Amino acid sequence: MGPPMRTATIHSPSRVAVTTDAGVKVFTIRNEEIELCVVPAVGAKVISLRNLQSGREWFYSSAKHRKIFTNQPGDDFAHSPVAGWDECLPTIAPCHWDQRALPDHGEVWAIPWVLDETAWRQKRITTYVRLPLSPLRFTRTIAIESNVVLVDYDLENLSETPQSYLWAMHPLLAVQAGDQLELPPEAQPLLATQPWLQSLEFGTQATQCAKAFVSPLRAGRVAVCNRDTGDRLAFSWDARVCPALGIWLTRGGWHGHHHLALEPTTTAHDSLAGAASDERGLIPPRRKKSWRVQLQLTPPDAPRVPEPPPLPVDDSL
Repeated sequence: MGPPMRTATIHSPSRVAVTTDAGVKVFTIRNEEIELCVVPAVGAKVISLRNLQSGREWFYSSAKHRKIFTNQPGDDFAHSPVAGWDECLPTIAPCHWDQRALPDHGEVWAIPWVLDETAWRQKRITTYVRLPLSPLRFTRTIAIESNVVLVDYDLENLSETPQSYLWAMHPLLAVQAGDQLELPPEAQPLLATQPWLQSLEFGTQATQCAKAFVSPLRAGRVAVCNRDTGDRLAFSWDARVCPALGIWLTRGGWHGHHHLALEPTTTAHDSLAGAASDERGLIPPRRKKSWRVQLQLTPPDAPRVPEPPPLPVDDSL
């Protein structure tokens, strides 16, 4: 049984199911508006987020690797299934930190997580993992309520010394014709130098990729909206916990992939070693931090509802 967790109040009926894909179990939760699929054995990867009202699948899946498969700790992320939503912790870029050689995209995406069976019976997908190199335990709980995905995170320091970390949500989104970004006001200075931030197109060159950060944020929010269909996916989070947003776009320039990643994150750096001391996350000994990210799916022609308020920061055990 996993560590104690906050629980989300579910007001709309949810259904759950377990299937098998390429020899691993896929856990699916759905209601009338959303279907979401998680593979605990493959880094707790969320391989699908589908809007059942519009039919849109939001997550990218590589044409080269249609099947889910496992990786080994230390693998290059380019050799992963390159699909869906992973978690990057305690770094994104490989680096050396505190006498540890931290791997590409962190320690948790390439290893199996444990499913909390009690939460599953309550129609929540709670998975947790102890990091193999860093003295941290990471827990994520996903629940759905109407057209909103509620994602609660807990990161616990298991050691007797303070621990630094970098966390980034890492969802790879499938880009469709007509998609545009809805960016926070803090992104406006970047638009003049990197116009692809809103259009998601680079222009004349066929194969490009780029990464940009928006930081510091006054409010944690970003969305993708399709100007032709009205389909929309909005992210919201507490900017006091995650004051930066990473935006990654590849139009064939990274191993031939075409996808977008919107990454709420703790710092405007890809490397834990490269972040300044006042930009890294820090957990005191034997304490934990908790935060929430919310994803709202809006079908075409549906009125937009106000984004729910963020969950208060919880730094206590």
